[in-house]
Amino acid sequence: MLVAAKARAMLFSRHNPPTATINSLSAKRLSNARNLTHTRKISQRPDIAKSVIEKPRLDFKGIAENADYHAQNLRNRKIPKGQGLVEELKEVHKRYMELRTEVIQARTEQNIIGKKIKSTQNPQERRQAINTAAELKNFLAVQEPLADATEATLLELGLQIPNITHPNSPIGPEALANVLSKHGPEPLQADIRRDHWTIAKQLDIIRFEEAATTTGSFWYFLRGAAALLEQALINYSLSTAIKHGYTPISTPDVVKADIASRCGFSPRDAVDVNGKKVNHLYHLEETSNDLVLTGTAEIPLAGMFTHKTFFEKELPQRLVGVGHAFRSEAGSRGAMTRGLYRVHQFTKVELFALTEQKQSEAMMEEIRQLQIQIFEGLGFPFRVLDMPTEELGHAAYRKYDIEAWMPGRDGQLELKNKALPFAHTLNGTAAAIPRLIIALLENGVVLNDAGQPVGIRLPSTLRPFWFGEERLGPYTPIHWFDPTITTQTT
Repeated sequence: MLVAAKARAMLFSRHNPPTATINSLSAKRLSNARNLTHTRKISQRPDIAKSVIEKPRLDFKGIAENADYHAQNLRNRKIPKGQGLVEELKEVHKRYMELRTEVIQARTEQNIIGKKIKSTQNPQERRQAINTAAELKNFLAVQEPLADATEATLLELGLQIPNITHPNSPIGPEALANVLSKHGPEPLQADIRRDHWTIAKQLDIIRFEEAATTTGSFWYFLRGAAALLEQALINYSLSTAIKHGYTPISTPDVVKADIASRCGFSPRDAVDVNGKKVNHLYHLEETSNDLVLTGTAEIPLAGMFTHKTFFEKELPQRLVGVGHAFRSEAGSRGAMTRGLYRVHQFTKVELFALTEQKQSEAMMEEIRQLQIQIFEGLGFPFRVLDMPTEELGHAAYRKYDIEAWMPGRDGQLELKNKALPFAHTLNGTAAAIPRLIIALLENGVVLNDAGQPVGIRLPSTLRPFWFGEERLGPYTPIHWFDPTITTQTT
């Protein structure tokens, strides 16, 4: 069986309410992947309008027939300006279908009249046919642009309808996330002296002030042991993924804005519910293809499969991408987000899978277990969460987050998330390097009575990838330890 793959392709039935089977799963349905699309509103319609990839085609009939489900789904996800959206779409869809029917009928009549004009020998009948042909031409001159405009409005509305939601996803805000499991050692007590920002400055392994002078706020230099730690984390996570059958890919750091849009990222600046301008990605001005710096390796990895066709036996495909992530909006400011917590650029190792319809849910669990294995090997406490509806955004069908305990922040820090998007591509972060550095520093630092770092405990899993001296800074030795694997399911 041939399976067509177009980056972020969708199943026509993706807007139908889920059943108890995987058949309603709206993560990348490649068995029907004929169209490239995404499920969040994009403000840059020109990106799609000038795209060389065909425009998205959604299952508007399915949305209209299941209007109550989609209206409730909008409420569950707290989608801005979602009230009345489904009813409006139903009305526009009805009007579009009427216009489309009229245009098709007129085109059919036009073909019949054209043949009659060529074949008739009766002058009167020929004149009458010519007059009818002129009337049809004038009719289509008005109705076809009207149908096209109505279709564009319909698409604009459809792209604001979120993906369906997994029946097990909690309904509500982030606080209602289900803790699926806890891993690693007992969490250390919160201690502000363990804050990674302070430790990094004391050890002189991360330079924030120089980066602020060179580039701006929320940029950084990794120096010495921190730079080596980044490379060790990349190679550790990469080698683990490769052992599980993932093909390594070095991805471009630049993608077309259209590709980013179709992957669920909004390249153009938008306005949030409070009217505040929200920046998403960096734009490269005056580029012919409207290029942006990629926000995650997931985007170019998905773009690799644009206009591809596979035999079913060729799936699933497993990739692990190493790239840089650029985020023009680094989030809220303050002591809790200083240092490496929110930055404009970071290195990320991304797991990515392309699956056939029946494989996707099992693949999601496979990726989750691989991520758990990677983080367990680093020896710090973390937990796995099944995220509630208000955290899913538009594109995700289901999302897991993994959060590490950060004693220097007195809280949990999201290391990665894994989403099952609306069609059968799946992705999960194997290593978001800055946040892993935070977790390792805050959980591994050894402090003396004065609160000064006198050593650092690092997991032995990183030792094969460590190419520097056995210390962080001139007087801070590394103590390698074997992580203890413990799991508590809830």
